[in-house]
Amino acid sequence: MERGFLTHKVRKAEELSGLWDFRIGEDIRKVSVPSCWETYPGLENYEGKAIYEKEFSAEGNLHFLFKGVSHTAVVYLDGQRIAAHYNAFTPFEAVAADVKKGPHKLTIEADNSFNEESALHIPNDYFTYGGINRPVVVEEIGDCFVERLHIRPWKEGELWHGEITVRMRVLKPIEKIKLSLLLGEKEVLCTEESVQTEGVYTFKKDLVFNSVKTYEPDDPVLYYVTAKLIRDDIVIDDLIERVGFREVKVQGKEILFNGKPLRIKGFNRHEDHALYGCAMPYDAMDYDLRLMEDMGANAVRTCHYPNDERFLDLCDEKGILVWEEGHARGLSEEQMRHKNFRKQSIYCIREMIDNHYNHPSIFTWGILNECASETAYGREIYEEQFKLIRSMDQSRPVTFASCKIESDICLDLVDIVSMNIYPLWYHDSPADEYVKKVYDWVQTTEGKGKPYIVSEIGAGGIPGYHAWGNPKWSEERQAEILDEQIKAVMSHKETSGLFIWQFCDCRVSKECFYGRPRTMNNKGVVDEYRRRKAAYHTVKVNFL
Repeated sequence: MERGFLTHKVRKAEELSGLWDFRIGEDIRKVSVPSCWETYPGLENYEGKAIYEKEFSAEGNLHFLFKGVSHTAVVYLDGQRIAAHYNAFTPFEAVAADVKKGPHKLTIEADNSFNEESALHIPNDYFTYGGINRPVVVEEIGDCFVERLHIRPWKEGELWHGEITVRMRVLKPIEKIKLSLLLGEKEVLCTEESVQTEGVYTFKKDLVFNSVKTYEPDDPVLYYVTAKLIRDDIVIDDLIERVGFREVKVQGKEILFNGKPLRIKGFNRHEDHALYGCAMPYDAMDYDLRLMEDMGANAVRTCHYPNDERFLDLCDEKGILVWEEGHARGLSEEQMRHKNFRKQSIYCIREMIDNHYNHPSIFTWGILNECASETAYGREIYEEQFKLIRSMDQSRPVTFASCKIESDICLDLVDIVSMNIYPLWYHDSPADEYVKKVYDWVQTTEGKGKPYIVSEIGAGGIPGYHAWGNPKWSEERQAEILDEQIKAVMSHKETSGLFIWQFCDCRVSKECFYGRPRTMNNKGVVDEYRRRKAAYHTVKVNFL
């Protein structure tokens, strides 16, 4: 299942799921894809390279979509290299032209080892799984196909408008081609374009939509938008996207969603599961969201990397707001000066926004969690990345989660100020006093007067650990701390809400074992199997 909806009716597409041949040296076996090799018996701790191979039948111009390979990939078609990619959490694609009819072999070399070329995938407070962790799709395309379809909605008076951007890719020159755009079954645009040379063509148009309903979190109305390419009165290609008509703005200290202030009650969530690693199936993603909804949550943060498109599709359908962020966590200035850091970060942000632009549930883009925002060089990086985001998308505010209390020098760069704080866990400050202290400090900076979110707050609890006196790491103490923290934040009227750290326990790099019992981050309100801790009920009481 590539997405939560059908993306083509004309273009022939096949998802290459099911069993693939897998090998590491002499270890050869059949494995399902998507999956992580840490879930294969005997490979629970393997770091290195592995080969996946799959035979399929197709012909003509082939368009391959790789939704996620961890964390680097080299792709071969019938032994010829067609693509290479860095980053486990963003999609990439490849085109092979004029492929002969018959069976073909797709080979993917995946590598999850840490090395000197990698600036983002480093030992960290989450785990770098290996494998083909998201779907792979092969499509048969013509000499011209629709590569992207973006819709940016805004409202004037009572009418919804939309900036439509269609990106077409031409493999062989075509004298003329018609582009038709449909909202549902109704054609809203038809134009003839000249595409006489190979390359990428971008078409933009502002349209007025007379009868669409507004997308609201409690009434998430979605529309299908289809771009069709027509040649000699025959539809030769199509791409279907799904959108919601809504606006997100910042006004003073408030985040406005369709003009109404947001009050965030959210969770930070890692893509991690005891049974599936980061290759979570659709029903497991849905189960996570059902648990969050049961607790009264209305938002989720995709810490600390772009998430699976199917998870975002589910959030769109359920009206759960999303803070999605680029890939980087806890990097020092020295780490941010890595020779590949800028390049790899920029690629990740570009791929994230290009692929996830249309999701109405995404209300903000974030970057660089707890990185060197207290340094001049760090500021240079934050400024560079925010400039890129705003050049790609002017419809959403931007933010980053900081822990540099009393030293951050980047708060003027954001639309929303977000701070990670852990009173009663990492220090014994009373929660209400510390929440006020941090907020008051922000008002002395360039972040003054902006919307403010507590982006992380929480405490650890080892599943099943109960002891007299409720010591730290017991389920009872975790619940007590969360109760005080949530009450302190939610009673602070000038705070736009919070994201609890975190939804589920997750595996961490083995290098982090000394501060993480079980080599897990144990701050989840459910464990890695989604079994509820005492804190689950505490959150539910406070959120509902």
